[in-house]
Amino acid sequence: MHLIWDWNGTLFDDLHIVVVGVNASLATVVDDIAIDDDGYRDHYRRPVREFYDTLLDRPVTDDEWGVINVRFHDVYFDLIDRAGPNPEAHAAVQAANERSLTQSILSMWTHTLLRPTVVRHGLADHMLAVRGSADAEGSIKTDLLRLHLDELQLPAGTKIVMVGDTFDDANAAADVGVGAVLYDGGSHHREALEATGVPVADTLCHAVDLAIDL
Repeated sequence: MHLIWDWNGTLFDDLHIVVVGVNASLATVVDDIAIDDDGYRDHYRRPVREFYDTLLDRPVTDDEWGVINVRFHDVYFDLIDRAGPNPEAHAAVQAANERSLTQSILSMWTHTLLRPTVVRHGLADHMLAVRGSADAEGSIKTDLLRLHLDELQLPAGTKIVMVGDTFDDANAAADVGVGAVLYDGGSHHREALEATGVPVADTLCHAVDLAIDL
């Protein structure tokens, strides 16, 4: 069996700096809109441009999107040292190792920045592969998941389960025909995750258990 872990909001606990980045990027367009963690969970979606459409209650223009996207990433990277692995990340990865599961990381975060971060936090050696995105536009995950599976070249018949925190993770898994478990601790409220019909884990170690039971 193989587990594909999402990074941001799942193995990596960064919602607090994401919200700061979103508010900074909103401020480039308007000066009277700000969100907190709950507001983020209320509205978050991918493609990320649609998330900003929802926050502004109107379509974001191309010029605005260019400024928003740059500002968000600048602020996020300035604050990255204030974030770190989920408190259960190492325990969950070790639990999967002890059950002889293979593992990898798939993230929509920039590929050239993802791997050094995973290495710095001591998780890379447990992964068959670490794959991020070459697209900084906040697109959906399905195509990247297909690429990741092609790169992994897992034996035919391998059970594959994706563990993430967003609807996009569940949708990507469904699109390519692999299992999914959603973690209640990231980008959406629990009731919204449960409405997808995908198993919802309270913790990352619980996610490993649910993935095995699928």
